[in-house]
Amino acid sequence: MRRTVALAALAAACAAAPPPAEPAPTPPPPAPAPAPSASAPVAPSARALPAEPPAAPATKKPAGPFNVVLLLVDSLRADMPWAGYPREIAPNLTALEKTCASYTRGYSTSSYTAKSVAAALSGKYPSTLKRSGYFFTKYPESNLFFPELLGAAGVHTLATHGHMYMKKGHNGMDQGFSDWRIVDGLSFDAQTDNHVTSDKMTPLAIAQLDAMPKGKPFFMYLHYMDPHDVYHQHKDSPVFGKKTRDRYDSEVFYTDLWIGKLLDHMKKQPWWDKTVVIVSADHGEAFGEHKLYRHAFELWEMLVRVPLMFCGPGITARRIDTPRSSIDFAPTVLELLGVKAEHDFVGQSLVAELGGASAPERPVLLDLPADSNNPERRALISGDYKLLVFGSDWRFDLYDLKNDPGETKDLAKTQPEKLAEMKALYQKVWAPLPKVKPFGGNKLEGGGVASGPAN
Repeated sequence: MRRTVALAALAAACAAAPPPAEPAPTPPPPAPAPAPSASAPVAPSARALPAEPPAAPATKKPAGPFNVVLLLVDSLRADMPWAGYPREIAPNLTALEKTCASYTRGYSTSSYTAKSVAAALSGKYPSTLKRSGYFFTKYPESNLFFPELLGAAGVHTLATHGHMYMKKGHNGMDQGFSDWRIVDGLSFDAQTDNHVTSDKMTPLAIAQLDAMPKGKPFFMYLHYMDPHDVYHQHKDSPVFGKKTRDRYDSEVFYTDLWIGKLLDHMKKQPWWDKTVVIVSADHGEAFGEHKLYRHAFELWEMLVRVPLMFCGPGITARRIDTPRSSIDFAPTVLELLGVKAEHDFVGQSLVAELGGASAPERPVLLDLPADSNNPERRALISGDYKLLVFGSDWRFDLYDLKNDPGETKDLAKTQPEKLAEMKALYQKVWAPLPKVKPFGGNKLEGGGVASGPAN
């Protein structure tokens, strides 16, 4: 049963943010740049980040509490213009990134939506959550998602979506949200996404923001869908070409256009100068690398490397090369909002390093549990190395991401000492985490059967 009584008790112990002060309106961002020529696309690692002078370190954390907007763009790869991609496919986000703490090695926790979003909203790895064994995973109310803690502390929680999988009450990820909506007129297709929704999501999100309780702190989660296949050519976007990546780039430009309109509206609101915006993606996208297309099924870099930036008052604008992932969203959002509540998140708050503190190295874990379509995969990233783990630890591949960013050369046999070091670290960090078998009774990819009903 739902933890209503427990959360009610928790509300008394939680400290929420006071109403943000009213600032003067901020001018809208510049108009998008003219369409560039359709030069050949590159992989995320094929071009170096533009050199920038290091920012002067700050001496204190951002002085919140703040409102928080979490903006995820579905299927958004790491090779964006601010990371060296030659096409100007995201002028609004590129301009925003210059003002943010931007992680050059950002990761989603998994390689497709149903697992990565659940991890981001729960602060736990998907294999440790109670869940169904199907690709379009459902999560029972016995899981705790961090918006529940926010709601118990008096924070207004709202979300805007453009896919039927995210319909309220369908998959359990709406737990803790008081205003959770999807755009009208959607149908469900298990194979792809046929709809164009950015032009509908932005007006819906603006309407939700304008209808919020006045003077109340808020957390908003937006999930723009259009870079997900099918890749449409838009009349409002440049024509980059007819290839798959060309049409994907058109989708990114179109999504960025509507994100720009949303940012323009938000910058005019009285709460803007007390609001932090997080921009990232639920996963990347493959265009033939490792003979894969679209996403899910594996944990290769092009599927899990994503943009990751934090923008707002008190945040030191700089690029941070230390790997970080969306598993850190839960504790970070709670700290930004000034909410103190007991939890068992596995990530760590990034607030100190957003203010300019050093970003110490720690492992990044990636998790793709077995389900009806996905074989089990795990990965560990430490420094320049990545350990890719197959099934129940029956195979370990080792890659040097600095010298082999495309993961083309397995070093497991040629660097046995490094392999042993990475395996020992993997066993150390994964051993304390519970591994929950999914329910539903269906067959799992790679062997095994999901257990009985949820509890």
